Amino acid sequence: MIKGIIFDKDGTLFDFNATWGTWTRAMLEAETAHDPALFDPLAEALGYDTDQNRFLPDSLVIAATAGETADRIRSVLPQLDRQALLARMNDAAAQVPQVETVPLIAYFTNLRQAGLRLGIATNDAEAPARIHLERAGVNAMFDFVAGYDSGYGGKPAPGQLLAFCDQTGLRPDECLMVGDSTHDLHAGRAAGMGTVGVLTGPAPAEELSAIADAVLQHIGEIPDWLRSQTPPMI
Repeated sequence: MIKGIIFDKDGTLFDFNATWGTWTRAMLEAETAHDPALFDPLAEALGYDTDQNRFLPDSLVIAATAGETADRIRSVLPQLDRQALLARMNDAAAQVPQVETVPLIAYFTNLRQAGLRLGIATNDAEAPARIHLERAGVNAMFDFVAGYDSGYGGKPAPGQLLAFCDQTGLRPDECLMVGDSTHDLHAGRAAGMGTVGVLTGPAPAEELSAIADAVLQHIGEIPDWLRSQTPPMI
């Protein structure tokens, strides 16, 4: 029986490329002062397709922490101060309009009414993550929210997921980890949780299916999938 679900944020609750694709181009142009000699290498380093304004499936950014992304940016632009860059990234990211993969208020209301405990484990920083959840009207529905900077580490390590269990009193085998990247699924496996991959991020189904118990189109399919198991898991 599943009693708790912990979700990734970007690419899971919010469509990854629809949310971050165009915004990222503007960010890269600003950091390179619109210099093509810097913009093109930076886009390549981040796995960003400048023709389509979207991230490639193997982009570091899909599963990286903000700190890891900043370090990759500084591999091309070493003159940038790391802390100042991170501050700009977090401040700007907090303002990006998020494109929901399903209507989130109704979705999480239904999960709460089913008695499930809910959490967020993101490799984003906690502050902008909470702003995104608050703006979507769902922040108060979560028992636990952790970013890479919340003191539990980042994925693919299981620290955030185990902290969710500590806070809710649930065992890992009573929980699911849901995400759009292999980092999410490896974290779930390492924590001893069930794993569900979703296709609302750049990673293809074949990449996720090697690690996930199930690969679904989006989080909206999870309740029916749980009920379809033998025995039903909710």
